[in-house]
Amino acid sequence: MFRRSSSKNTKSLRKKRNNPSFDTATALIQATGIEKSFGTLKVLKGIDFSASDREVVSIVGASGAGKSTLLSILGSLSRPDAGKVLIDGTDIFALGEKQLAAFRNRKIGFVFQFHHLLPEFTAMENVLLPAMIGDNLTKAVKERANGLFEDLGIAERKTHKPSELSGGEQQRVAVARALINSPSILFADEPSGNLDSKTRAELHNMFFTLRDKYGITIVIVTHDKDLAAMSDRTLEMRDGQFI
Repeated sequence: MFRRSSSKNTKSLRKKRNNPSFDTATALIQATGIEKSFGTLKVLKGIDFSASDREVVSIVGASGAGKSTLLSILGSLSRPDAGKVLIDGTDIFALGEKQLAAFRNRKIGFVFQFHHLLPEFTAMENVLLPAMIGDNLTKAVKERANGLFEDLGIAERKTHKPSELSGGEQQRVAVARALINSPSILFADEPSGNLDSKTRAELHNMFFTLRDKYGITIVIVTHDKDLAAMSDRTLEMRDGQFI
């Protein structure tokens, strides 16, 4: 169903895959010196990270390497003990809590291994929740939701509740929800971890199709070697650092 684009932009990004020194001055995400500890355990040890506009970056590594903790900080869900994160030029942790929540709602989408759909709501209602929270439930947003359901191949499932959807369909609803507010960045934490091989392959291709159509930057934490190999760049973490 999904085919990856061969656009010039995609080709230019792929040239960066084996070039760790690409220009970070124009990075959409720029993190420097990120440290995080839980008690006496230091999980992140001075991480630097950047991602450019429309780039797909995979972060891989063994369990406990610090991948999900880093993703949570990059996505503003948790604060670092030290370091700075700039998103589109904004120092996100210099914002107040309400400002940060509003920024996150506008600029960032999240997809997790477990879909976190509200069971009492339909697929469409779940997708529209971020727009409702941001007080932005406009006609244009509803049209965007319908377009996302079409793009994700679940147009016939809009009125179904999560319990009536397959695992793959639930994850596609979660992706639509993440994109409903037209974010600049999508963070995905083990997005295909609970899916069968066929559905997993479809989801992987879908990320690149959505990147090309909606112009988003995607940062993925994954154990899936196939998904990592498809990305524009792959970074490996070990013991709280990139190697």
